[in-house]
Amino acid sequence: MAERRVLILRAAGTNCDQETAAAFAMHGATAEVVHVNRLLEKPDLLKAVGLVAIPGGFSYGDDISAGRVFATELGHVLGDHFRAFIARGGLMLGICNGFQVLVKTGLLTLPDGHGGIIPITLHWNDTHRYEARWVHLSIDPALCVMAPKNRERIELPVAHGEGKLLGGDAQFLAQALGTHQAVFRYCNTDGSEPVWPANPNGSTGHIAGLCDSTGQVLGLMPHPERALLSWHHPRWTREPRREQGDGASVFAAAVAAMS
Repeated sequence: MAERRVLILRAAGTNCDQETAAAFAMHGATAEVVHVNRLLEKPDLLKAVGLVAIPGGFSYGDDISAGRVFATELGHVLGDHFRAFIARGGLMLGICNGFQVLVKTGLLTLPDGHGGIIPITLHWNDTHRYEARWVHLSIDPALCVMAPKNRERIELPVAHGEGKLLGGDAQFLAQALGTHQAVFRYCNTDGSEPVWPANPNGSTGHIAGLCDSTGQVLGLMPHPERALLSWHHPRWTREPRREQGDGASVFAAAVAAMS
């Protein structure tokens, strides 16, 4: 497996692939944007990369539900290839629509502690509206290798209609927090527990990003690729100058984890 090589997977309706590629390139990785049909034809492409990213957008128009068609396409044909990729140390990152895809392929799961998994999904926002705003996030870096290790909180933009993370088991929240799989959580500016609009979708436990039990598969609803540079932030002229946007810390951690 080559280090610091990233495959960014796109499909019809994906619209954040170039920004995601630029974000990885800024941090020293070689990123290639590949259409899903190419990977379906040549699954061995996974052997040459250290990380697969599924970027945001509206894959296949989200016609059934967000990410469902893309997830079905990947899961049925490439599920075993992705599981082998993860088993040999590969990383997967899903952003917004990519998070929805990872959940619906079954590649991003939450163990129930008894040998099974807790059903999870991403549902319509509580407002039943598309939510687009900047949000504050707390970070739990204990498990996920792609979580920024030197930050308590970051601020990123969200833009989604189906971002409410739900678990189908009463122990979902306790398990997610106890196993440190709840990597990112919506919070107020001071880190306290939020209400709408600080939690834009009503996600259980204010969870904005979740990793699998290996810490190698991460999905998050906010868009770090839209917060790479200091002037990406809407208040950049009114606050102390930043060296870079908060989203850069996510990509820096992901590239470092491939080393």
